[in-house]
Amino acid sequence: MAIVAANTVGRRADRIESLLSARLFVEPQLADDRITFVSNLSGHLSLYAMDASGGVPEPLLPPQMALQNPDLVGGELFHVLPGLGLILVMIDADGDENYVPHVIPLEGGFPEPLAAEMFAGGRSHLVEVDDDAEIAFFSVESREQSVERAVRVHLPTRAAEAIWESQYGAYVAAWNPDHSRVALIDGYTMGDVVLYEVDEAGGRQMLYGTPIEERDPGTEHPLSGFRSAHGVTSGAGILLTTTLYDDTGSLAFLDLSRPGEVEPIAIAGLAHDGVGELEGLEHLDDDRYSLTYNIDGCSWVYAGTFDEGTRSFSVDRVLVGEGELAGGVLHGLHYDRGSGRFVAAFCTATSPTQLHVLAAEESSPTTLTRERALGLAPELLSAGEDASFESHDGLRVSARLYLPSPELGYEGARPLVYYVHGGPQSQERPDFAWFSMPLVQILTLEGFAVFVPNARGSTGYGLDYSTRVDRDWGGLDRLDHVHAMTEVLPNDDRVDTARAGVVGRSYGGYMTLTLAARHPELWRGAIDMFGPYDLFTFMDRIPETWKPYFALAVGDPEKDADFLIDRSPKTHIGDISCPLLVIQGQNDPRVVERESRDVVEQLRGLGREVDYLVFEDEGHDVLKLANRVRCYEAITAFFSQHLS
Repeated sequence: MAIVAANTVGRRADRIESLLSARLFVEPQLADDRITFVSNLSGHLSLYAMDASGGVPEPLLPPQMALQNPDLVGGELFHVLPGLGLILVMIDADGDENYVPHVIPLEGGFPEPLAAEMFAGGRSHLVEVDDDAEIAFFSVESREQSVERAVRVHLPTRAAEAIWESQYGAYVAAWNPDHSRVALIDGYTMGDVVLYEVDEAGGRQMLYGTPIEERDPGTEHPLSGFRSAHGVTSGAGILLTTTLYDDTGSLAFLDLSRPGEVEPIAIAGLAHDGVGELEGLEHLDDDRYSLTYNIDGCSWVYAGTFDEGTRSFSVDRVLVGEGELAGGVLHGLHYDRGSGRFVAAFCTATSPTQLHVLAAEESSPTTLTRERALGLAPELLSAGEDASFESHDGLRVSARLYLPSPELGYEGARPLVYYVHGGPQSQERPDFAWFSMPLVQILTLEGFAVFVPNARGSTGYGLDYSTRVDRDWGGLDRLDHVHAMTEVLPNDDRVDTARAGVVGRSYGGYMTLTLAARHPELWRGAIDMFGPYDLFTFMDRIPETWKPYFALAVGDPEKDADFLIDRSPKTHIGDISCPLLVIQGQNDPRVVERESRDVVEQLRGLGREVDYLVFEDEGHDVLKLANRVRCYEAITAFFSQHLS
């Protein structure tokens, strides 16, 4: 007999807590028959371990200490070092994102700072660890000036040294086996990446690309699109991903004896089809690597071998994308060289994150967890449907429409919630793990239709698509949303666009304010979650190391002042006519609390209806369980009131 969740009808809080009862299991690492992972078992994110055969998770950090969303960390959140009996973990203060590396014993304990003098006063990111050499590479952002340093730490001795610094990254990309050569990258805007190394004299030797300060005005420079890289076992070169030969990404090889030349690598054995891109490359062992693809928002991962002599890559195993691990999103895949096994975290739009162990030989994965929305049968949740459309200028825009399950018995056209993701160079995917999908599900349970577009500027559809938002915030991207609301969605009789609200987070909050102000006739309500309001104050308040990027990707506050005034929601805010809810984390370093307070104060000064919800112990996200319940309740209640 099917469970029809009759016990939660009209009981929104119960439905929210039912959805959030599914705990997170993400970023797993497997070593010595133990799995270490991040979970919110205690109500906030922390570090746990359990046997690879299953069992009760064991906490590894003090109960009051909260970790942050790994997607925001900018590198690894933690790394297990079994040879040293330690775990390296990046810790901030309740979402302020000023990460500092710490170490704890394998069995857990109180964190101790790693090389405290090197990282003091900085915002650090764990880029990668060479397990064989026991060397960790970090990127350290200054909090006082636009400078980032590449730092190398010899973990057994904890000796730290700075390799190079730059205002555009100095991000360690690859190294040769004996660490005599280390390749670094600087990135200017999306896909505009150069590769270089530090020479014996202490200067910079370019491996590929022209530094921005050496470019002639008006000269075109190809976007390399370098994303991931690894020094091959021979030490002769670097295997990397690039968009030089395919806008959606491909493999290439850079011979260190021939700087400036990148050779394409043929890939044989891929099994997927659809629209997407190559996301990353990970080294497994010797000449074996994994390739991660994002296809129509879903994860595919392959294992295969790189043949340096023939410059080819042969896939021999599909790790993710088929069978139980299909139609969803990967949240960590780790290879254990000792056993040849993999551990993966995976979820879909309707299934929470689960931990799976993949045997050394190809076989069905062993699932270690059984997370579910408590008391809600899966058929009551919405899997969504493809709702991609041709936009105002003929560009294809990927989108999904989530409608209430027929099992819920709603009749007639449903009021519409229009959801805009952050980034803008990000993507909304069938991903139950973080904030968006549980919100989508509670809204559909409450009878709303939810439209989720990946407008131009989104990732997942090639570099050209992703860069179409650069220096055009609030331009053609805004018109994609307007076109969907005026020319696409009104043709669907299941959706009532006369009862529509818009909500977005971060850049999505910026777009929410922009749409509500410049197209007020479309909306009955709007929810801005930590969105930029005044592009001048926003870019003045972000961390110093981010300012060079935003000056290139959004606009220079001095040279592009008229443009930034026109594209700031502040300029048009007086035209907002619908009620507004603003949500903000007090410790947010990306869109500081003052930015959201400015919106609230100006609109209240104009006599408009504005509610303001601030979470004192959150940053650029809402992660803690009690806060998420309160946040979802506020959003759902707001739309229930204003879209009825």
